[in-house]
Amino acid sequence: MADTNFVDYVKIFLRSGLGGSGSAHLRREKYVPKGGPDGGDGGRGGHVILRANSQMWTLLHLKYQKHIFAGDGVSGSGAQCTGAQGKDVIIDVPLGTIAKNPETGEKLGELTTHGEEFIILSGGRGGLGNIHFKSATNQTPRYAQPGEPGMEAWFILELKLLADVGLVGFPNAGKSTLLSVVSEAKPKIADYAFTTLVPNLGIVSYRDNRSFVMADIPGIIEGASEGKGLGLRFLRHIERNSVLLFMVPADSDNIKNEYNVLLNELKQYNPELLDKQRLLAITKSDLGDEELFTEMKKDLPDIETVFISSITQKGLDELKDKLWIILNNPA
Repeated sequence: MADTNFVDYVKIFLRSGLGGSGSAHLRREKYVPKGGPDGGDGGRGGHVILRANSQMWTLLHLKYQKHIFAGDGVSGSGAQCTGAQGKDVIIDVPLGTIAKNPETGEKLGELTTHGEEFIILSGGRGGLGNIHFKSATNQTPRYAQPGEPGMEAWFILELKLLADVGLVGFPNAGKSTLLSVVSEAKPKIADYAFTTLVPNLGIVSYRDNRSFVMADIPGIIEGASEGKGLGLRFLRHIERNSVLLFMVPADSDNIKNEYNVLLNELKQYNPELLDKQRLLAITKSDLGDEELFTEMKKDLPDIETVFISSITQKGLDELKDKLWIILNNPA
């Protein structure tokens, strides 16, 4: 899928349907010239509904559809016939989608499970027919209630990817390469910074036909939480990951310092991210030998660490074992 096909933020205008008017009909038949009121109620206006769809992973389908309107309710008619309801509009969105008020930033709802629905705008109620206004002192009311107007407003839809494991690292840390090796994902890979411009998801196969979802987040740089680089735009995707896999290459000048910089950027963006379970992977470990790794271990951060190489597949089984244990035995 091309980079431009990933959209995780849209602003759209929605309008629910107008309720149908009640009927002021009076019963008139051949042998019943003064049958009294028999006007039916108007139909409800259509709702605008968001529905979570696990087969979707982007908001691309809404990028060029900025205005979405539900159907209006039909007016009531004689013989106490209620008007038809307006057609609801159901907008399918990926799991992890959040609806916000664009003025206040208030979160209005979020969808995290397949098939979950959220009425973002309710349709107007249908008006009451004149049958409801008949009384002892007014046997033939010639009026009915109009339908309620629909609602309309701008909304922001924002996507936070749902994944079991989120890859955190500087550009060129080997995140995309790892994802391509352990899953069927085909992220863009090249030997320069910011190759990955959009998050990529991959399903990692594990023992006994089990699996978990891994997300490759575009590289974070120092100052990402302040808007530098690409990090600020994509840091929110990390919020939904169960485990954070920090990745630092073996040829880094200072692995401990690089890890601390990454950790600090997450802290500056959202301190709650530090509550997530973490694992450190030293990538590109085919570049050294055991003697070098023994020396490196003396100055590593205080976190469980595994040495891996996506090229030679060294340590990948151990990595998956450790991730599986963390995912299924949360602290």
